[in-house]
Amino acid sequence: MRIKSILITLLAIANLRANAAQILIPMDDTQANHLKAYGIAYWVLQSGIEINWMLNYRGGSFMFIQNPKFESELKLRGVSYNVISEGQANQIVSEILDPQVNQDVVKLEKVPKICVYSPKDKRPWDDAVTLALTYAEIPYDVIYDEEIIQGKLALYDWMHLHHEDFTGQYGKFYNMYRNATWYQEQQRSMESMAKQLGFAKVSQMKLAVAKRIKEFVAGGGFLFTMCSGTDTYDIALSAEGLDICESMYDGDGTSSNYNDHLDFSKTFAFRDYTLSVNPLEYRFSNIDVTTTRRVPRDEDVFTLFDFSAKWDPVPTMLCQDHMQVIKGFMGQTTAFNKAYIKPDVIIMGENKAANEAKYIHGDFGKGTWTFYGGHDPEDYQHMVGDPPTDLNLHPNSPGYRLILNNVLFPAAKKKKQKT
Repeated sequence: MRIKSILITLLAIANLRANAAQILIPMDDTQANHLKAYGIAYWVLQSGIEINWMLNYRGGSFMFIQNPKFESELKLRGVSYNVISEGQANQIVSEILDPQVNQDVVKLEKVPKICVYSPKDKRPWDDAVTLALTYAEIPYDVIYDEEIIQGKLALYDWMHLHHEDFTGQYGKFYNMYRNATWYQEQQRSMESMAKQLGFAKVSQMKLAVAKRIKEFVAGGGFLFTMCSGTDTYDIALSAEGLDICESMYDGDGTSSNYNDHLDFSKTFAFRDYTLSVNPLEYRFSNIDVTTTRRVPRDEDVFTLFDFSAKWDPVPTMLCQDHMQVIKGFMGQTTAFNKAYIKPDVIIMGENKAANEAKYIHGDFGKGTWTFYGGHDPEDYQHMVGDPPTDLNLHPNSPGYRLILNNVLFPAAKKKKQKT
């Protein structure tokens, strides 16, 4: 093992020597704009330059070859950086690769092609991921049901599911917003799209979309989603062949005793849950803890796990941050009851005292999925119709950093799993 570690260190140093001076983007508390630093990393990858992502080193710092063009862009975007010598870079890498240190270097090589699954029409809420991508200046395409049914998802490496309800119940907003113009237009638009694509009901269209997304992940795609796009996705998969929508949603009744016939073998993250049978309840199932948790706002936090960088590089990448304890935030799906999480799922962030998970991850086929509870990391209780968060006011948001970790994750060179 010692010889192997020395060889790895020498190889990493040899790679750096070919590049001479390096730009180091620190991601600890000294960084002026953490969020735009991710955009810089993406932009550098677009230039064909590889990046060293240094896990657990100063908050998950980035390092790449020095170039005046890169320095100009860093200054323009307000991102803190240092130019370091070849010797300094070699010393940093040598320290990181020490087997006794919980750090590692992951090489970012590929520019991931990104899409956001989102309706084209205007909805009275925003989405944290699109806010983060836009602020970080990371390009993405918007696709929705039509494009996925047409097979266009194969063009992308990474996708995010915008605040979405895959059960066909329109977010269960009926009780509060059935007379609102936006709600009525949403229902008409979805029903029209379902008919156009050959489905009798919206729930059937959403299930077909969910299954195409599952195929995307199985084939090597990276899926990330937040809020109701997490639990409703699994619920739709488990309810295949059942009608769980009451008449106000699809014009007829539900399947008899549908909770007894859910198939949890089809889901990514959750099992043994029970769906809400009240069509007027603003909740889908007991997976979500929003209405049952008793956590005061000033105590609402979640803690990131400290994974082994050398043995568990994937969750380590996804948890890179300058803070380990992060303030909580609510959503239609705020967090996940740990009692209903499958045993092979990796819990990356939790409120242990409340027995709830906030940030979870897993593999499926050749790809991965990540679920992040809550709606907006910098808006504790974002309500329908509230204005979008201005990330210029939150350039160092640790909660938003978790989103952007996921965006860069597909760029990493795959490493063989330790056994």
